[in-house]
Amino acid sequence: MRFLPLALLLSLPALGLAAAPAEWTVAPAAESLDATALDAAVKAGKYQRVTSVLVAQGGRIVLERYYDEGGARKLRNTRSATKTVAGMLLGLAIEDGKVKGVKEAVLPHLPAMAHHGRDEPRKAAITFEDLATMSGPLECDDWNEWSRGNEERMYLVEDWVDFYWSLPVRGFPAWKKKPADSPYGRAFSYCTAGVTSLGAALSHAVGEPLDRYAARRLFAPLGITRAEWQYLPKGPAQAGGGLSLESRDLLRLGQIHLDGGRWGGQRVLDPAWVEASLQPRARMDDGNEYGYLWWAMTLKAGERTVSTRAMNGAGGNTVQVIPSLGAVVVVTTENWNVRGSAGITMKLLAEGVLPMVGVGK
Repeated sequence: MRFLPLALLLSLPALGLAAAPAEWTVAPAAESLDATALDAAVKAGKYQRVTSVLVAQGGRIVLERYYDEGGARKLRNTRSATKTVAGMLLGLAIEDGKVKGVKEAVLPHLPAMAHHGRDEPRKAAITFEDLATMSGPLECDDWNEWSRGNEERMYLVEDWVDFYWSLPVRGFPAWKKKPADSPYGRAFSYCTAGVTSLGAALSHAVGEPLDRYAARRLFAPLGITRAEWQYLPKGPAQAGGGLSLESRDLLRLGQIHLDGGRWGGQRVLDPAWVEASLQPRARMDDGNEYGYLWWAMTLKAGERTVSTRAMNGAGGNTVQVIPSLGAVVVVTTENWNVRGSAGITMKLLAEGVLPMVGVGK
């Protein structure tokens, strides 16, 4: 996934926002996980260019490893994990009364795109839920190089939002399941352009730039003081990918979903939204499922499997929330152009991390 180089470093103090006092508790060395084998494997290049691995369990950091020069303070571009952050912002916009709910149509929040809805009623009916579950009716598939909506084609034009709404309605040949015949009644199709458009609509709905809304409503309560966004050629922050955060801050985003939307005893997200976001709502061809911009996955270590909810991005970057073990795992990489990078991260988890937190023992 490629993005424009333009990026803005947001500093919450500069915006006049106070960071929350809550901070991570780091387990004493005697209670931390033994990462000797993991360190050796990563440094030997077994998993290519892994840059950090963090684990929180029981609300404490029990493993924190950095394998590059950037260390803990480096902002890490986790690519499409940004999409899950956009889902959190959708929940906040609903809580703030700026969006009526997931069933609300998107186009009223994109006045410049209104003509697309007048020309095609099925576009006028597209909802926030359609975009948040990757199951809208337009022909957009990043995993198909022939798709008109493939994200690589989007990056070639100036107006990324118009790119999405200009796409044709997709068809379903006999060998493809129609939405009505698909699990959950939705035909999944991974579409960065749709989430890009969702972010632009959210910005209009909340009445401020999406990056500032995120800083005020999500990051400040979590004590996240630095965030680097990517931007569309015409200006708005990109909800579809490219947000860079520190590894510990990615861990926070996972932890609040493990804790029902709370951080440091304070509510950050509506617990009902957290629960709704994590529920499977569409199924991929490989059997993995998808909630409101969250992946619902099954990981295996040894003979044991475990259900997780994940923020995933290109290169095998991931934030894995494991409710059954009370754990959150962050893996960041620079395996951008490595073939099978997601599988490499899954192998690292299965061999090097999950056994340490109780899977496969």
